[in-house]
Amino acid sequence: MSTLAVNVDHIATLREARKVNYPEPVTAAGLAEIGGADGVVVHLRGDRRHIQERDVEILRKTVKTKLILEMANRKETVDFALKIKPELITLVPERDEEISTEGGLDVIKYEKKTAETIHIFKNANIPVSIFIDPNTKQIECAKNIDADAIEIHTGKFCEETNEKKEKEFKKIIDAAKFAKELSLKVNAGHGLCYTTVKKFKGFSNLIDEFSIGHSIISRAVFVGIKQAVKDMVEIIQNL
Repeated sequence: MSTLAVNVDHIATLREARKVNYPEPVTAAGLAEIGGADGVVVHLRGDRRHIQERDVEILRKTVKTKLILEMANRKETVDFALKIKPELITLVPERDEEISTEGGLDVIKYEKKTAETIHIFKNANIPVSIFIDPNTKQIECAKNIDADAIEIHTGKFCEETNEKKEKEFKKIIDAAKFAKELSLKVNAGHGLCYTTVKKFKGFSNLIDEFSIGHSIISRAVFVGIKQAVKDMVEIIQNL
């Protein structure tokens, strides 16, 4: 059965919009866990537009399930992550001008640097996942440099319509099957919502965990975080 990791970045986005000390991502994380989340995700971006170091430090002390830290492959962030020791690191690409992460990490292009960072984390007993497009060559490279898992970028599937949507979904499923054959753990995320996640019905054996944030936090505005998470958990449990 697939599990759910809830990204609470946008609680910090709301806080940073006014540069005040509320709302707290740690409160959202606790409510998400009460609602049934199997993990909490935060992305410590280089531009610190939402999550800050102190958020991650507090979450490390309070998260009862598992803490997943998304991060770009920057030395200062690597050093910070080694101190925090989350249950999982997810390496992602970053561009300062993007609204949100726009695509998977080009593992082939940055193979040497990514391999070196994975080695550093694995020596510290921290598993590493790579946020990656549904591309078999990229997945094979991730396996070759000793990644423990991949997170398939589902953004294009979520954004497309009609025939293009079906085509993008098939890419995801084919990529997940290929990764499973390589004995990689397979997560999926980016842009998923209460509607698009239902498309994975019958494929829960291929996706170990869904990483979902924006749609859950958006729903939480109206029903509260605990209920919003419970609603998503129920969908995922019925896939």
